[in-house]
Amino acid sequence: MDRTEGGGPVRGEPILQLDGVSKRFPGVHALREVSFELRPGEVHALVGENGAGKSTLIKVATGVYQADSGVVRYRGQPVSYRSPLDAQRAGISTIYQEVNLIPMMSVARNLFLNREPRRFGLIDSARMRGEAQEILRDYGVEVNVSQPLRSLGLGVQQMVAIARAVQIEARVVVMDEPTSSLEQREVETLFGVVDRLRAAGIGIVYVSHRLDELYRICDRVTVMRDGRVVHVSDMAELDRLNLISLMLGRDVADLRRDGTTAFSEHGGEQESAGEAPVLRAHGLSARHRLHDVSLEVRRREVLGLGGLLGAGRSETAKAVVGALHTDAGRVEIAGTPVRRNSTGSAIRAGAVMLPEDRKSEGIIPNLSVRENIVLAALPRISRAGLVDRAKQDAIVRSFMDRLKIRAASPEQKVSELSGGNQQKVMLARWLCLNPKVLLLDEPTRGIDVGAKAEVQAVIDELAADGLAVVLISSDLEELIEGSDRVLVLRDGRVVGELVGAQVSESELLSTLAGEPEAGSGDDH
Repeated sequence: MDRTEGGGPVRGEPILQLDGVSKRFPGVHALREVSFELRPGEVHALVGENGAGKSTLIKVATGVYQADSGVVRYRGQPVSYRSPLDAQRAGISTIYQEVNLIPMMSVARNLFLNREPRRFGLIDSARMRGEAQEILRDYGVEVNVSQPLRSLGLGVQQMVAIARAVQIEARVVVMDEPTSSLEQREVETLFGVVDRLRAAGIGIVYVSHRLDELYRICDRVTVMRDGRVVHVSDMAELDRLNLISLMLGRDVADLRRDGTTAFSEHGGEQESAGEAPVLRAHGLSARHRLHDVSLEVRRREVLGLGGLLGAGRSETAKAVVGALHTDAGRVEIAGTPVRRNSTGSAIRAGAVMLPEDRKSEGIIPNLSVRENIVLAALPRISRAGLVDRAKQDAIVRSFMDRLKIRAASPEQKVSELSGGNQQKVMLARWLCLNPKVLLLDEPTRGIDVGAKAEVQAVIDELAADGLAVVLISSDLEELIEGSDRVLVLRDGRVVGELVGAQVSESELLSTLAGEPEAGSGDDH
């Protein structure tokens, strides 16, 4: 029996099947001979950390991408959809985390887009509104369906997207983080919809970082890592600890012996224990994202933020520097209050952040190495709108030497550098400001082993020089060896703090896999 709790066994030939599918992009092998099966009436969890290949697999199955090799089969027949619309017409519908509807159109039009009921060749608006009202009422949504979709809350918009996907008579429904914007009441409604779809024989691919959801509604699970499938089983056969270990690529029983990172032994917490924290954040809350998160970091200390994808690590860092809108909470840098939701105020106070996605949120690819480095420092090296070239040269030379940035010259385009050198250019930009607090979100993701060690060594040096550092990393070894303390998050909440000897792989995995506290889902 494949169900984890209740329901009947999942039987029958696969309705959707991928056999040996591979997909490459420039410099990235996104899928490596991936095989996946979805059966009728099955809820199949697809899990893995960022970059594991989940999104690429879904996009190959739904016509966004075409596979380089391998076969996609739907209802037993080989298929090659040229667009998501082709897949949708065949009966494969996808609900994305970001609502992909038309905000200016009415709720009813979005629900019936390209399927509008007609009378005498014209859209029957009255019938469409009436049917839309009934459909949404069935999902627990009571709204004026004539109003624009954009006037509704994000959670209601997501429910409209879910209702639309189900109404097109799909035989396969892909749900990509469907509860990320939903209130707990709406989540319960969604689970009811999932149960109805399962009973009707519809196959569901369910992507979520929320373990509670996976164990509650999923029959089987496929775990992906680095573009490969590393595990397939019934959900009930895999406990939380082993699921997390598979996702992160760590053996629970294999205690770390000799670290392979370039971090030295840390003692920042002990050295600075008597000092006042440089960074204090208290009660940071953002709807659906963060729930009363508090943290403190002192000089020469590295605070690690641990947690799975979607746990709230990046959101916490962005909230500290004002890049994520918060509904409540306060931040102080060296005793100076930081204006909430203001990146400028945070930077002036001395807090800077290296974002996870250096390409879309960091480097400016068409500018030179020089221009990228001095960008943040321009106001300090300019007078009357003119840049002091001598100061600029001195800053660029200093940081290229200090961080060992390898470039043909400072005038080389930053886009032509390796990923590791681009990351060091980003570090140089913020270090120009002489910050007090440095927040690093996945600082070594996507760079080669040699460059990774260099960046880790730089982080070590910066902490030793007196910076307060917040480190986010999905690499357990990097997080453990690089941190003095680790704050563990789950579902946007702090669920544990590891200090001293507790900063270990086994303790971190145990905390990550821990059962949620009573009532923890009340304000999702």
